[in-house]
Amino acid sequence: MGRDWKAALITLGIFALAADAAVNESTPRQHRYSYGQLNATQAPPPTLPPAPRRSPQLDRHHEAHLIRSSVIFGLAKAANESNVNGACHTQMQQVQRGILSRQPWAMKVLDASGTKPSGFVFGQNYWLGSSAACKGVQRPVGITLSRNYERVMHYGILTQSAPFEMDYRMIYMRHSSPWQVEIKLMSEQILHIGLCLPKACASEEVKQLAREYVADGSFIENDIFDMRPEVLYMKDLNLSKRFFQRASFKLMVASLLVTGALTLCAQQLRLAKRADEPNPGLAPVESELWQALDTVLKWQPLQRLVSCYDMPTNWRKIFATRDNSSGEIPIMNGLRSVCAFWILVFHVVWYMYFTVHNKTVLLSYAEKAFFQYVSSAPLLVDVFFTISGFLQTYNFLRNVKLIESVRRNGLFGNAKLLGKLLFHRYLRLGPLYLIVMASVDLAFAYMGDVSLYHINERYDELCTQHWWRNLLFIQNLFDHRELCVNWSWSLACDMQFFLLANLILFVYARHPKVAKLLTISGLLATITWSYGIGINNKFEFSFDATYATGTQIYTNPIVRVLPYIIGAIAAWCLLERRFQVELSEQQTRWLWHFSLNVFISCIYATVRRDLGRLLTTSLFVLGRGIFSLSVCWMILGSATGTGVWWSRMLEAKCFQHLNRLSYAIYLVNPLVISFTYSLTSASTDADPFMLAVVSCGFTLIVYLVSIVLSLAFEVPYSNLSSLLLRPSSRQKSA
Repeated sequence: MGRDWKAALITLGIFALAADAAVNESTPRQHRYSYGQLNATQAPPPTLPPAPRRSPQLDRHHEAHLIRSSVIFGLAKAANESNVNGACHTQMQQVQRGILSRQPWAMKVLDASGTKPSGFVFGQNYWLGSSAACKGVQRPVGITLSRNYERVMHYGILTQSAPFEMDYRMIYMRHSSPWQVEIKLMSEQILHIGLCLPKACASEEVKQLAREYVADGSFIENDIFDMRPEVLYMKDLNLSKRFFQRASFKLMVASLLVTGALTLCAQQLRLAKRADEPNPGLAPVESELWQALDTVLKWQPLQRLVSCYDMPTNWRKIFATRDNSSGEIPIMNGLRSVCAFWILVFHVVWYMYFTVHNKTVLLSYAEKAFFQYVSSAPLLVDVFFTISGFLQTYNFLRNVKLIESVRRNGLFGNAKLLGKLLFHRYLRLGPLYLIVMASVDLAFAYMGDVSLYHINERYDELCTQHWWRNLLFIQNLFDHRELCVNWSWSLACDMQFFLLANLILFVYARHPKVAKLLTISGLLATITWSYGIGINNKFEFSFDATYATGTQIYTNPIVRVLPYIIGAIAAWCLLERRFQVELSEQQTRWLWHFSLNVFISCIYATVRRDLGRLLTTSLFVLGRGIFSLSVCWMILGSATGTGVWWSRMLEAKCFQHLNRLSYAIYLVNPLVISFTYSLTSASTDADPFMLAVVSCGFTLIVYLVSIVLSLAFEVPYSNLSSLLLRPSSRQKSA
């Protein structure tokens, strides 16, 4: 009997275990099978059990919380028939009810719209939400998931769409919260709020809703951070029709067509000269066109013009390397190339500023000793000014025929000669510069329409008003906040220095003592003026003070001419063999290394940015002078054939190629960087490691873009300038 009782218990236990296993086995199979219908059309996915009903008091509390914490829900609540159109009002009510009842499509609307992230104190003003998530409200997300795994989720978030069309837009509000670090460096106190809205709601209606929403005290962040937001404007992120009506768009299309036509003509001319090649077998119409073109190209002046656009020849010119000949100073190629890419890295940081959500952290990195090589990179512009001043004087004093012409000519003849020199410089620099200006105008017009970010420097508006300043190379004489293509200020300075230097050199050819007196007077004047301006404007090395005094100090040609004059004096000393001192090989090496140490010390001299105004101004003026002297020693040492291991690296042949691209790199890198950042869908984090990776990527992209632009708009016009300077007798003999 006892054994029977025990056997019965064991049998019941086995059946219980078997039943439990069967239940557990059937449940996941049911989930897997049901989940497999997610991407099928046979049956809808299963619905989860309804959530337990909440009390009306809890629902009211939940609604009150949403009104204060969610901008999109607050706008939906504020919408009524008096402030929006009927369709918008109806659809906003549906959004409101959908969120409260937790319908999947409405929860996606809530999730896609921006809310306050952390980091506000240090500059996080980008409440972007997600434009991709807003698109997911419109249509099911195309994703295939395995049937073999259980998932705890509402399947409707993948499959359910909104009952009406939705649209992602941006609204911008200026805040004045005392709980955010105010850097005063461009426009930073702008809230960027992404909203997933019914398409029936007009932007002006939504903007008015937002004004009412922030005015009635419903915005919880206004209570906590005392933001006092002011609605500025909205974007629908669609390209306007006016984009294709811009003068810059027509200029770009015309330039590309003309350049393309001239390049094709150059190719046809090349084929015509190669008579030994077989007929390519063109179609009859094409053959007639080429024959007509060949007839036109028999005109010699047109042939010479077209040959300037010969692509293979220009390609070889850009990439050609050779041994340095006498009279050349090879270290200049290395200095220009390295400084061009060095400034590019600085621009990677500077032009990302309008997308950075931790601006305070970014600037704190810039003040650390390790990162001074980036934050002090603007000083490297003086390297270009020093080299330009040196080359201008060096080339003039070595051109015996030009000096003799200046001495023979009267006032009118020299004015004509100066105009000729100015024209050829404009011809070499102007075409690429104008193309970049037009590209900047178009790019920023595009960014202003479709970018998620508030663009502080609207070059499309500034260039429309002030393009003539850039054409005359006088844009640096105006407020730095009004500059079209603001990084071109140094190009304007260089053109002005070129004109001034030629005037003094013309005087030197006829009256050397007067020219020397003018040069020394100019050197003393720029030092005195810089001191006066710096002390009067309470100049400091802090970023906010540097930006605020940009017009008076940073872009001012009277302040920036110092390295140009020092470079010119160095060239005169080299050619006139002044101040020559016999140095031993060891002394020469010591001076080379000393010049490098001075160069680096000047870069790191701004690690302390809270010095007094007198010390700061002295460091700015005299430090730049010493910095230019160190560059001059490198140039003079290379010109006399001396050097050390690192100077030999800067004299490498590869820098001949990079130097030919340095002008294009200088012009195009801010455009590429700012345009790329503007199209990102998430704000940028100032992380040093990622900045290093991004800088490498931008370097490669800018390099490739510079090759294309140089081939199309720089080298052809340099060829044309050389063609026009060539004597007519040589043209006929050729």
